[in-house]
Amino acid sequence: MRDGLIKVAAGTPKIRVADCRYNAEQIVALMRQAAAEGVKVLCLPELCITGYTCGDLFLQPALLEGAEQALGRILEETKELDLVTALGLPVRCDNKLYNCAALILKGEILGLVPKTYIPNYGEFYEGRWFASAADSNTVCVNLLGQHIDLTASGVFPSLVMPNLVVGVEICEDLWAPDPPSRQLAQGGATLILNLSASNEVVGKADYRRQLVTGQSARCICGYVYADAGEGESTTDLVFAGHNMVAENGILLAEQRFSTGLTVTEIDVDRLIYERRRNTTFTKQNVYEGNYIMFGMENTSLTRPVSPTPFIPEDPNLRAERCEEILTIAALGLVKRLEHTRCHSAVIGLSGGLDSTLALLITARAFDRLGMDRKDILCVTMPCFGTTKRTRSNAEVLSEKMGCTLQVVDISKAVEQHFADIGQDMEDHDVTFENAQARERTQVLMDLANQRGGMVIGTGDLSELALGWCTYNGDHMSMYAVNGSIPKTLVRSLVDHVARTCGDAALAAVLEDILATPVSPELLPARDGEISQKTEDIVGPYELHDFYLYYVVRWGFPPRKVLRLAEYAFGGRYDRETLLKWLRNFYRRFFSQQFKRSCMPDGPKVGTVALSPRGDWRMPSDAIATLWLEELEGLG
Repeated sequence: MRDGLIKVAAGTPKIRVADCRYNAEQIVALMRQAAAEGVKVLCLPELCITGYTCGDLFLQPALLEGAEQALGRILEETKELDLVTALGLPVRCDNKLYNCAALILKGEILGLVPKTYIPNYGEFYEGRWFASAADSNTVCVNLLGQHIDLTASGVFPSLVMPNLVVGVEICEDLWAPDPPSRQLAQGGATLILNLSASNEVVGKADYRRQLVTGQSARCICGYVYADAGEGESTTDLVFAGHNMVAENGILLAEQRFSTGLTVTEIDVDRLIYERRRNTTFTKQNVYEGNYIMFGMENTSLTRPVSPTPFIPEDPNLRAERCEEILTIAALGLVKRLEHTRCHSAVIGLSGGLDSTLALLITARAFDRLGMDRKDILCVTMPCFGTTKRTRSNAEVLSEKMGCTLQVVDISKAVEQHFADIGQDMEDHDVTFENAQARERTQVLMDLANQRGGMVIGTGDLSELALGWCTYNGDHMSMYAVNGSIPKTLVRSLVDHVARTCGDAALAAVLEDILATPVSPELLPARDGEISQKTEDIVGPYELHDFYLYYVVRWGFPPRKVLRLAEYAFGGRYDRETLLKWLRNFYRRFFSQQFKRSCMPDGPKVGTVALSPRGDWRMPSDAIATLWLEELEGLG
């Protein structure tokens, strides 16, 4: 339960219809298995103690008493388990029968939640036996010697994990126009449990999946859906045990056509952060009901944590995402070109990844506008660190894209500038490097003025986060198409174009650019090879992009970012290395904000962006001490 992570499970026991004693045995076994796996919250199916398909047997006192006795047995045999479990049974109250979820923990019933929406159509006829929660106000039920509130509006907060608040709804409740889960979430619930018995017909699984993921997104909550399965009567229907766990629109775990547990973790701190950030999410008063007590054991991680959070792992989805991003970025440039009536675009083409992507996006924008790609001026500006490989790639790329190429050797201009300011040519300090970057920007700006054009920025989101750009050098442009695209995604986008362009020669140069080490090439080359490798200096971009995602998008504290990195990278980096570059990330992220405070316009393409006009508003003189001190305690 550390860092807001709590292990949850949807479970489907194998049952027998109306055999409450047998069903209790199966439920106890499943609860023990869940506890052994570290689960803290378990959701079981609707009416699982009796079976959902009992029909008119629900009106028989023998079945109702058998269900109560079975619940008593479950309470007795699981009272040592530190596990909150929601299970279904029929409950008698005021001459009515309710389809209820009982929330239990350590031999106690925490609450009873009756079903609100009672289906009575098609293959469903629950209205024949059960009353709706809407037909009754909150009442107190005497069940197994305990006085328990029977209410559909209750939420159950945890005293030891403040952001964990549990709410419950039952099957058809989710299908309703105004599901109880909406009100439960507004009442503070961060984890919704749904006890269900949804039969299987062709196409229903997809619809059910959309309902679960969609509701978890609308409510900004974790959603655990447990479905009835094997053992239910197949007189007319089949139940597939379609169990799902979703979090804020993302399906974390799923199982179908089987019994047993579907286990993963819900991050309630992440949900609370998103609710706090999302001003359209409104909160009502929290229900003052029973409190759930949890033990404080750490939750081991099993949920998927991708080492590349900006890049989908599924190849088809990745290709679709790449096309979407390229289109969004190009449309942003289309509007700016139209508005400014620019006749041309000017790009500093280095032969590296970022300028390559900027050219690919610009070409798409020109194609949409029906403009001639010859009006895209690609300028390569060799200087002290330029290698034959990158210069050649820039020249070939410009040719294959049908653009105009101009070579401007800036060596003499920079040498003259050094002489003017008294900079020693042998002193390869920050002035030696930045003077080259600023000279290149001056050349680009002046060429754009000559041609009535616009300088297209090439810097990416990762460089902005780390401040790995020269202030008023490559930091500046007239429109920055890459500004919200992190380095790992830049690589993925270029790779996508290489795979799909249909031009073998263009694909070949793009593949060589992908294979070239990332470098600003500001220090003299060694034997014709790149001497300055960015990732040797600031750290691996795959780590920084991972850190960027969880620090900026989710506001996670340093200890949690480190924990997730250890899990996601699975031993590829040791703890010392992860800590080293995480410290570097925080130091640079705080100290380099001044560069982001005056960054040029550019299109937002994803959920993480650092524009001072939109997503990220941070003072340039903020101090990183609190974050770095937390990391020191982890070293």
